[in-house]
Amino acid sequence: MFSLPAPSRSESLRRQFSADSYVALPGLISPAGLVTLKGEAYRLEADAVRRDFRMPCMADSPRHMTTLGGHKIAHASPLITALYEDRDLVRLLSLFLGEKVVAVHDPVERHVLNVMHRPGDTHGAHTDDYPLALVLFLEAPSHPADGGLLEFHPGRRDLHALDAPGARRAHHLPGDGYLLRSDLTAHRVTPLRRLGPRRTVLNFAYTTPGRQGATTSSASLLYS
Repeated sequence: MFSLPAPSRSESLRRQFSADSYVALPGLISPAGLVTLKGEAYRLEADAVRRDFRMPCMADSPRHMTTLGGHKIAHASPLITALYEDRDLVRLLSLFLGEKVVAVHDPVERHVLNVMHRPGDTHGAHTDDYPLALVLFLEAPSHPADGGLLEFHPGRRDLHALDAPGARRAHHLPGDGYLLRSDLTAHRVTPLRRLGPRRTVLNFAYTTPGRQGATTSSASLLYS
C-alpha cells in the first residue's frame, strides 16, 4: 500500500529532514492503496466527532475539524493499525530520525483521523508531544488558494514563529505524505477557504524508546 522512496533517494531525504525538520513524501500511498484508504476513512467518519474550540492559553490556536481518535480506530480498522506498524515504514522513519523509532503507547494519539470539510476548518498553532508525525493525505484541496496547507517554521518551537520570517507553507495532494519533527517545530494547518474542498488525513505519531510520556497534548480535547 505504501510506495516508499527508493534506497538511492533515502540519504538525500534524510539530509533534508535533518535540515528542515520536514520532508515531503509525494505519492507515498499507492494509487490502489489510496482508493482503499479513502473508503476506510469514509466508513470511519460516520463515528467521528465534530470539534470546535480554542486551546487554553492559546487564543490564536483554534481547532475546527472532525476527528476520530486512535483508540476507536484500533477497534474499527485493523487495516490502519497494520499500516501504522509496517516494518519497512518504521525502518525508513528510523533512518530519517537517526535513531530507533517505535510506536506510541498512548492508544488515543497513536493514529488519528482528521477531517476538514467546512470553510474555516483549521488546526491551529501547536507542537506535539512525540517526535515524529507522519501525515497521510487521503483528500486535499487541489489548489493552494483553497487553504488546508501545512504551515511550519523549521528549527523554531515558539508558536509565534509561524508569523515570523522563515515560516513556510506546503501544499500536498491526495496520496502524498510528509514527515515532521513535530515536537520541536511550530506548525498549523491554514483554514479552508470555501465549501467543497476537503482535507482528510491520517496522522501517525511515533516516538523513541524511553519517551512515552505526554505532557502538553490536546488529545483529550480532540479525540476522546
